[in-house]
Amino acid sequence: MWWDWVLVGVLVPVAVVEGVVRADLSWRGLSIAVSAGLVFALLWRRSRPLLAVSLVFGVGALSSVVVGAEFPKQNVGVYALLLPFALFRWGSGREAMLGAAVMLGKVGFSAAMGYLPPGDALAGVVFLTTAMALGAAVRYRSRARLRELDQVKLLERERLARDLHDTVAHHVSAMAIRAQAGIATAATDPTAAVDALKIIDAEAARALDEMRGMVRLLRTEPAELTPGPRGTDLEKLASRTRPPVDVEVVGDAGSLPSPVGAALYRLAQEAVTNARRHARHATRIEVRVVIDETSASLRVSDDGESRPSGKPGYGLTGMIERASLLGGTCEAGPGEGRGWTVTAVLPRAAT
Repeated sequence: MWWDWVLVGVLVPVAVVEGVVRADLSWRGLSIAVSAGLVFALLWRRSRPLLAVSLVFGVGALSSVVVGAEFPKQNVGVYALLLPFALFRWGSGREAMLGAAVMLGKVGFSAAMGYLPPGDALAGVVFLTTAMALGAAVRYRSRARLRELDQVKLLERERLARDLHDTVAHHVSAMAIRAQAGIATAATDPTAAVDALKIIDAEAARALDEMRGMVRLLRTEPAELTPGPRGTDLEKLASRTRPPVDVEVVGDAGSLPSPVGAALYRLAQEAVTNARRHARHATRIEVRVVIDETSASLRVSDDGESRPSGKPGYGLTGMIERASLLGGTCEAGPGEGRGWTVTAVLPRAAT
């Protein structure tokens, strides 16, 4: 990393200058060579931290044996505290244990040989363990942050999967219904068949537009993301195709926070899609949204034949998850007498 080269470029001249100007320094030439040379071990502190630790502390122990005293004694050697930090920050668990044994062993060896007074040896152990603890803490925090980012990515993937399902299912269902109507009327009413083809063409164009928007969403940076659906888009769900969809919005949908407005639209879109797909002999689908100071309530109902509750599919499961992520609720079940009803309540405070 470039910062390590800068660090080496600063510390090597410092080691040389200190070795030259200090009057109390013994074995001056060897001290300068060892102190300046070991600085280059910092270049491996990220990629091979155990090697860097072993090199610095191993050479230090060997030099002390040769000289017969703690060596080298230059103050620039304080950089060695970066190595236990790096070892516990970037090294594996096995490397951390081996490196800790090397470092503490070197201090214990110097104390046993009389190169270090007991007080200095104890201070050395404290400094080394503190650096190791800091490295472990930064490592834990970094991994926790990565886990949080992975969780955010997973939630975003789930959101995109729900959006893709909602978009494709909504438009494909409309195209399938119109295609069936066109086939049924082609022989007796060619004009109706042509009208059905026009509606299919329009639905296909809308589906392609929304899918292109999702592709752009996946390819662009977060700062460039295009806005998704809003609460004011609820009126677009109204349709005269069979069965017709009536939309009623009570309150100011434009005042809803973006996440709430987008979720409300997607919930209504999925509920309408399910009604078109599963409500047999339905003559109408009603979408009613009530927005007040604290929440936004959604009710989508149809008058088709009642159907068994059964196990919820991906669409309903996604609706429940979408609502729960914003602190709201979503329920679906048979309506009173006939049809199927989906209700959802989202708090305005959700962000």
